[in-house]
Amino acid sequence: MVRVTVLGSGSKGNCTVVSTSRTRIVLDAGLSCREIVKRMRFSGEDPEKLDAVLITHEHQDHVQGLSVLARRWNVPVYATQATLAAWRAWVTPRTTMGLNAWLELRRQQYAESLKAGVYGENDLAAGPAPDDVSLEIPSLAAAEQAPIQPDVRHSDTIVAEHADQGHSNKEVGALSEPEEVLPSNSAASADPAYLPCVEHFRAGISLDIGDIHVTPFTIPHDAADPVGFVLQAEGVRVVVATDLGYLAPNVRMHLRGADLLIIESNHDVEMLRDGPYPWIVKQRVLSRVGHLSNDALGEYLSSEYDGAARYVILAHISESNNLPALARSSAERALEGRMGVLRNNVLLASQHEPLKPIDL
Repeated sequence: MVRVTVLGSGSKGNCTVVSTSRTRIVLDAGLSCREIVKRMRFSGEDPEKLDAVLITHEHQDHVQGLSVLARRWNVPVYATQATLAAWRAWVTPRTTMGLNAWLELRRQQYAESLKAGVYGENDLAAGPAPDDVSLEIPSLAAAEQAPIQPDVRHSDTIVAEHADQGHSNKEVGALSEPEEVLPSNSAASADPAYLPCVEHFRAGISLDIGDIHVTPFTIPHDAADPVGFVLQAEGVRVVVATDLGYLAPNVRMHLRGADLLIIESNHDVEMLRDGPYPWIVKQRVLSRVGHLSNDALGEYLSSEYDGAARYVILAHISESNNLPALARSSAERALEGRMGVLRNNVLLASQHEPLKPIDL
């Protein structure tokens, strides 16, 4: 038996558990560790028996609880190299120095070298020492008017467009969980990007985790190296494909033959266009590396979908630019005549509570 439990799906966090009698995998850790553990226990899943965390891409709504979850339960994390690098760049604090602060530092070093009589000895760029060592030290007028403070920023390589679309990567402190206390001398306390075990995979190359066969495939989305997943075990095929700008040919191929299909129905186009988002965010969501609309999914379900799935779960439904009733009605219209007790049951994944576990 294969069990699928969508713990949460939406712009504020995504997480799904796929388990067999031997293996238990979490797909994405977009909720906090506390929330993931709470929802797993509520759904009858044991977080202490996790075998792996698989990451689709590095946006915040897919990795919010990753570091704490992996460290607390000592779970290996599987992701592409580009995704892990982008995630590490986000969570690792970087200190940069503004031009004025750098010039002030060089002025101080210059003054110290003159006083010590070793001007240029350890600095090839300084040139020979001046004949008159009493030469007035250069100063910055701006520096004299106000003290210079280093310009400290955190690297934020994953650009936040809008919080509701799940890409507003907050400061590193947002990843911390009050329940997770790390020893001061541990590797994790020194490195916020520390993970106890990391395994890299590549899109198109399958791997086995326990008795679950996993095939990652490339998806069109504005991330470093985003993927969807096909998971197969005990003759059951589960396909997870969200955060899709459009249904590319390779994505359509992997959707075939699914027993359970988790697919994006993010927004209603008219609600998005008339909604409160800035125009640049609307363009991004509507682009070919954005999110899949109700209409785009409906077109696929009515024309190319093979109708094989027992369950079709609509996921990543926007709270600002969609309504659950609109997403459902669009999918059900597209599946008209092919729905039944054993085929194409349409379910809606919720942001705020887990779906009832589905046994296949």
